[in-house]
Amino acid sequence: MGKLVYSASMSLDGFIAGAGGDASWMTEYLGPDPVVDDVISQVGALLVGNRTFRGDDPHRDTPREGKPFGGGWEGPQFVVTHHPPGTPVPGVTFVTDLASGVAAAKAAAGDKNVNVLGASIARQCLDAGLLDEILVFITPVLLGDGTRLFERPGGGKIRLQRLRVAEGARMTALWLRVAG
Repeated sequence: MGKLVYSASMSLDGFIAGAGGDASWMTEYLGPDPVVDDVISQVGALLVGNRTFRGDDPHRDTPREGKPFGGGWEGPQFVVTHHPPGTPVPGVTFVTDLASGVAAAKAAAGDKNVNVLGASIARQCLDAGLLDEILVFITPVLLGDGTRLFERPGGGKIRLQRLRVAEGARMTALWLRVAG
């Protein structure tokens, strides 16, 4: 069975989205990248937080808008939300709790990884002891404000083990295992 992996692009000062959830800052760092392509090839399903699903898209106003990884991946998506939309969204299953979302995404992914998208859902997975790995694409920019990679006020220490560092075309990838 694959792993539950949180992946995100992050500014050097720790933000995955700018002020107000703005993701447009990522646009200049997107494009062909063998490191990113390798990660995407290992994804069997997505577990997505509601704010991320409904949020800002770095591919806004392009043909890639609304497509996972800008159209670089297709497959089952599971969005954890207490407010599913009234009309179905092709390829997306809405679940109302974390446990059923993780179970459904893992079943759909088979031997591949479940890629977690969204700071809140990643924190919930981490706090529940479900997250196996964290992959951070560190971008050479300082945003100054926005959504942090992990926001856990009052949270305890969680040890991470460095697995690998790789230089991508525009970012540095840092793989970490959640050690406890």
